[in-house]
Amino acid sequence: MNGVQLLLVIVGAIAVTGLAQRRGLQPALVITVVGFAASFIPGFTRLELDSEIILGVVLPPLLYSAALNFSFYSFVRNLRPIIGLGVGLVVATAFVVGLFASWAVPALTLPTALILGAIVSPPDAVTAVAIGRKLGLPKRVMSILTGESLVNDAAALTMFSITLAAVAGTHTLFESPVLLFGYSALVGVAVGLVLAAVATGIRRLLKDAGLETVLGLVVPFAAYLLAEQLEASGVLAVVAAGFAVGSSSGRAGYETRLQERQVWSSIDVLLEAFVFAYMGLQLRFVIQDLADAGESVWAVFGAGLLVLLVVLLVRPVWVFLSFGRHYLGDRLMRRRVAADDRVRERIERENARRVARGRRPRGFPVYLGWRESVVVSWTGMRGVVTLAAAAGVPVLLASGEPFPGRAEIQAIAFIVAVGTLLVQGLTLPALIRGLKLSDPAQEEYDRAQTQHAREVAHAAAGRVFAEFTASPPPGVSPELVQRVTNLVSKQSADAERDPDPREGSAQGSAFGDLYRRVLQAQRAAVLQERDSGSLDDDIARDYLEQLDYQEAAIVSRLGNRL
Repeated sequence: MNGVQLLLVIVGAIAVTGLAQRRGLQPALVITVVGFAASFIPGFTRLELDSEIILGVVLPPLLYSAALNFSFYSFVRNLRPIIGLGVGLVVATAFVVGLFASWAVPALTLPTALILGAIVSPPDAVTAVAIGRKLGLPKRVMSILTGESLVNDAAALTMFSITLAAVAGTHTLFESPVLLFGYSALVGVAVGLVLAAVATGIRRLLKDAGLETVLGLVVPFAAYLLAEQLEASGVLAVVAAGFAVGSSSGRAGYETRLQERQVWSSIDVLLEAFVFAYMGLQLRFVIQDLADAGESVWAVFGAGLLVLLVVLLVRPVWVFLSFGRHYLGDRLMRRRVAADDRVRERIERENARRVARGRRPRGFPVYLGWRESVVVSWTGMRGVVTLAAAAGVPVLLASGEPFPGRAEIQAIAFIVAVGTLLVQGLTLPALIRGLKLSDPAQEEYDRAQTQHAREVAHAAAGRVFAEFTASPPPGVSPELVQRVTNLVSKQSADAERDPDPREGSAQGSAFGDLYRRVLQAQRAAVLQERDSGSLDDDIARDYLEQLDYQEAAIVSRLGNRL
């Protein structure tokens, strides 16, 4: 791909994204279809991108951004379904697709079919999460889908590397798949955490929003490349770094947080648009490769549709088997508790203490209901990892012979990726609307936690007011102290109504100093409450964002006086 082509693809993808959003359409679907149509323009040449560019340039910032803005506490709280979908389902899909493809596609042996299974096994939650956020999916469903997307890529790429090495005759660090996966996961996470600690320490020394943002842009690439150099999981290194940096972002400057939100949002839009455009543009040439290899295009296309059908069925079967197992286990546990008064009384006492501390009552594990399970089972759209892994199948074996079934693997992988995007992506919005999903308990909990955050912030502000009144700045009269205190307390919820700093009065200076102290105290109190487990992390993030915008407003008005 030359520079002009790359630039045209990026600009075109952004333009199509904007038009699709204005029309209320799903950008990923529209971009893919437009890209496929554009590939037939006379004179259009194939866009060649090495798989390492997609994996090493496109994937790290997308994963890092998702982890940066995702609550680690939500990840831990939903760990069982996330691991079940992100690891268990990926492995199951790879083996089911491998067994079926080895039977349905004559050119594929079982080992090469397992490569295809590993390629098509990881869903890409970008489109599903975007649709779910727009249509108001329950928070827990969104957390599970986002968490799954942070884990499944590592599992799929590890399986891909193991099966590829076995077929191609290349070297891996460990012969045992279990040892290789364990090493890859542990070392990858360790690399991410170490780099995050180093980056966080450097950012505290910089104290410059621009430099801190630039450093943040380097972290995902450094984590991925360093982990890959150690033959570990670069994906898990990026995710671990994102979680670690995101959890410490509340202690960074407000300018850095506001700037990073906009930067990462823009990068996400750019990379996602490019990936789906690349998918559409490549499909025509992948089919052409089959014809050049002397294969029956229609036979491979039919086999690809059958594999697509298998991929579409495996996920619902897995999700509903898990739902049934959890439902039966929940019923049995409730019966045991109902028959044992001591267990029930202990749970009630513990919940009373948790409610008194503003925390959510702990009861039985809350599993997804059947409506939520239907939605989760239909969010298996494939994306960037499937594309990159398919492109990463080598042309030759280690012996120098042609890689068996390479054209078929790539064609079927693209058919599955585009097929899931079109079939599930087109029907998912209607499915969500038809099921009318809502979680009254979650909504009530969010309202209670939001009120708790306000109360914590109000108490922190009260302590600052008391200190300010007890020891006012030199030269400020008691009457002015009272006026400033009343003014800040009234306007701390609306920074747009601050007094005009051009007055140059003692009141303006005292107001700015006190307002900043109040905001800093509120931020520290909310963080402390979150870290103690008494405040939901998502609610805390939302409230801290409001404080950031308030601080930005007051600084813009009072300028250098602060």
